[in-house]
Amino acid sequence: MPAVSFQAVSKTFATAKGPFQALDNVSFDIEEGEFFGLLGPNGAGKTTLISILAGLARASSGRVLVQGSDTQSEFAAARRKLGVVPQELVFDPFFSVREALRFQSGYFGIRHNDAWIDELLYHLGLADKAQANMRQLSGGMKRRVLVALALVHRPPIIVLDEPTAGVDVELRQTLWQFIARLNQEGHTVLLTTHYLEEAEALCGRIAMLKNGQVVALDRTSALLKTASGNVLQFKTDSALPAELAALARVTGRIVQLPAHDALEIERHLATLRAAHVDVQDLEIRRPDLEDVFLHVMATASPLPQPERIERTEVAA
Repeated sequence: MPAVSFQAVSKTFATAKGPFQALDNVSFDIEEGEFFGLLGPNGAGKTTLISILAGLARASSGRVLVQGSDTQSEFAAARRKLGVVPQELVFDPFFSVREALRFQSGYFGIRHNDAWIDELLYHLGLADKAQANMRQLSGGMKRRVLVALALVHRPPIIVLDEPTAGVDVELRQTLWQFIARLNQEGHTVLLTTHYLEEAEALCGRIAMLKNGQVVALDRTSALLKTASGNVLQFKTDSALPAELAALARVTGRIVQLPAHDALEIERHLATLRAAHVDVQDLEIRRPDLEDVFLHVMATASPLPQPERIERTEVAA
């Protein structure tokens, strides 16, 4: 039995401009113990899918199962198996960090949970903030508390919706060490992130969404193998000639040019020399997950999906 099963999930919102379909017949399973990545550009439907998984939104059609429990008809059982870290910094301003974790334990009927709370505080770098009021914490510290709140009832399935957005390097390293340990102990992890180097390093399998549809679904290693050729990468303060500018991915001073073979690499270099472009820190590397992601978003069509599973109730 899968840890999570999305079965022909669709979601349509009513808007002032008419119906908007955020998800269109999304189907895939996440197996027990997987570290699974869900990737897509802004507006692809990732957060909507997670909201349906967490019971915060209803699917217009289809259904979601959490270890066999339906997220709508068996909400309490499904929710108990999930620990969800949301994107937004949502917190109660009236309690200290320890009090918030104790109350969260109580919501799940767990008493005498201080030993696990102490372990969470230690591993997430919150031990010295245990008695601090939530209002006194920085944004990064509040995000650490959100992670602790999601894990306080020891859920078998951990859902991380862009957990490292806007946080410092120390928290990212601390968080991933702890989450990787939990995954090794058998916890299933579902991650959405815009930091594709995190997904490449952590996730064994990845699904990519575009316009509410699954456009890629495979093991991370298999996705990386689909990228052929090499990438010519360098730094420059000079303007690129038009023929290369049309191909390049530019981030600040860093330029990345796709090159299928050694001959194309030489052609790129010859063009740069002819245009008197000052090149620094030149290197040739294999394509990474970001290269694969950009290619998929530019070229992919939706993957074949099973038949739709209709529900009698339709969400607005």
